[in-house]
Amino acid sequence: MPDLLPIRITICGFAELAEECCVRPSHVLSLLDPDVPVPPELAPFGENQRLELRFHDIIDEEPGMCPPEPEHSQLLRLGRNVLTSAADDRHLVIHCHAGFSRSPAAFAVFLAQAQPSLPAETIAAEVLRIRPNAWPNLRIMELGDRILGRRGELVEAASAIYSQRLEQQRGLAELIIANGRRREVEAGRSWERQ
Repeated sequence: MPDLLPIRITICGFAELAEECCVRPSHVLSLLDPDVPVPPELAPFGENQRLELRFHDIIDEEPGMCPPEPEHSQLLRLGRNVLTSAADDRHLVIHCHAGFSRSPAAFAVFLAQAQPSLPAETIAAEVLRIRPNAWPNLRIMELGDRILGRRGELVEAASAIYSQRLEQQRGLAELIIANGRRREVEAGRSWERQ
C-alpha cells in the first residue's frame, strides 16, 4: 500500500522513544498520563515541535481519572501544522506509554483529518500497517469522529482493528476487559459478525 500521507509517521511507546528521537523527528505528539514525568528523550524538542496532552488511557469516566476530552483535539492543530510545514523531512513521532492505545488512536484521527475521503477499512489497515499491535482507544476515536463529522467511520475503523486483533491474539479480550474496556471488545466482536 502506498503511503497515505506525505510525511513519515512513527507510533511508539516509552521503550522505543530513545531510538526514535535520536533520528530527530520534526514533530512529536506526547500522550501522557497526568502524573508521568516528561521522558528525558524529549528535552531537545522545542514548544513548536512538540505537543503534550495529558489524560489517562481510559474510555469511560472513572473516579479520580482524567479521560480524553474534546479539548484534547489540539492534536488536530498539530496535524495541520505538520502537513503544512515547509520542511522536506517531515517526521511525526506519536507516542504514549506503550504505543498500543492512545497513540494509534491519535494517528487514526490525524489520518482521517488529513484524508477526509478515506473509508474506515483503509484507516484501520493503515493503523495496523504502521503499528501491528495497535488497540486504539475508543474514546479518542469517538471524539475524533464527532469533531471531524465522520458519521461513525472512525468507530467503525476501531471496531475492525479490534476484530482483527482479537482473532490474532487469543486471551487479549480478557486483558482488555480486565482493564475496564469491555465496550471495545464488544465492538470488535460485533464487527466479526458482520
